[in-house]
Amino acid sequence: MVGPVQVGGGAPIVVQSMTNTDTADVEATVHQVADLARAGSELVRITVNTDAAAAAVPHIRERLDAQGIHVPLIGDFHYNGHKLLTAHPACAEALAKYRINPGNVGRGSKHDPQFATLIEVALEYRRPVRIGVNWGSLDQDLLTRMMDENAAAASPRDAKQVMHDAMIASALLSARRAEELGLGHDRIILSCKMSGVQDLIGVYARLAGRCDYPLHLGLTEAGMGSKGIVASTAALAVLLQQGIGDTVRISLTPEPGGDRTREVIVAQELLQTMGFRAFLPLVAACPGCGRTTSSVFQQLAQDIQTYIRVRMPEWKKAHAGVESMQVAVMGCVVNGPGESKHANIGISLPGTGENPVAPVFVDGEKTITLKGDKIATEFQHIVEEYVRSHYPALI
Repeated sequence: MVGPVQVGGGAPIVVQSMTNTDTADVEATVHQVADLARAGSELVRITVNTDAAAAAVPHIRERLDAQGIHVPLIGDFHYNGHKLLTAHPACAEALAKYRINPGNVGRGSKHDPQFATLIEVALEYRRPVRIGVNWGSLDQDLLTRMMDENAAAASPRDAKQVMHDAMIASALLSARRAEELGLGHDRIILSCKMSGVQDLIGVYARLAGRCDYPLHLGLTEAGMGSKGIVASTAALAVLLQQGIGDTVRISLTPEPGGDRTREVIVAQELLQTMGFRAFLPLVAACPGCGRTTSSVFQQLAQDIQTYIRVRMPEWKKAHAGVESMQVAVMGCVVNGPGESKHANIGISLPGTGENPVAPVFVDGEKTITLKGDKIATEFQHIVEEYVRSHYPALI
């Protein structure tokens, strides 16, 4: 459980994201959290790395609540979390969950008492904890010990396999210690993030077989653009199909000037296309070929997709089940009519050499033929009317 959002225990898989603002900059952080929440992020993680950042957290929470944005905030702590949470009780109270990296809690004799302090704060404020292991910041004392033991073995294993073992051991040992300190089993979430697709799949498959804690999935340092999207979805799709994963993040590097909300949209589309969740109506569109009239259907598909995403917040408040609606925008007569009939609402635009008309199909039946240069606007009106007439009003 994280605030009002249930994670694990049979609950729907949760989408989360993370800000890249300086948390001490209250205005910038509030703005980005709001954008992520409106895009559909159900949890948002923020960096808490300095006294200024910790002091800003309660103000960020207040500003968001004043805007009616109640998305739970997760505090991301490394190195000095034990100090920040104890020095800033208002920060500890404002956060819905704490993320702890056992590799960055403290080295040597400092590790255990600093970890214990973090768990004690979680107990005081009744907050869940994600124990997030990352292969880029793996507990070096644990890894060294396991590497030494492997080197001394009669048949040493591959170093990468030992690292995988150390990732899993770090997560499970930390979880066990948190429970020994009093943190409830149901207040612990684990993650073992790696940047290699096959590494991630292998580690999570083994981790899931050894515990029943909710698991947060994410390919760390996935990259930018199509590379990051493909790598993340390739890894997470395999795990999700195996029933592994309770919450996901697509860790994309934004392109210069890019929108941070892109990672939220990709996560939603991954879960929806695999049939695990429904977030907004999906638009099916053909890829185009020599039979299609180039940009006409492409522009309409983009316009309709944008229109649906813009309208969805209002639709969701007013109409039950609208997120399951299916729309098709097709570019020629080959598959256009058939694909349109399979959708709730479909339009088949004229291809090269075809009559300049666009038949519209509603629940498999042809209802109207659109012509002229206002097809996009008229089709949007048809979609709007379908939502109003086919999905029960919530008000």
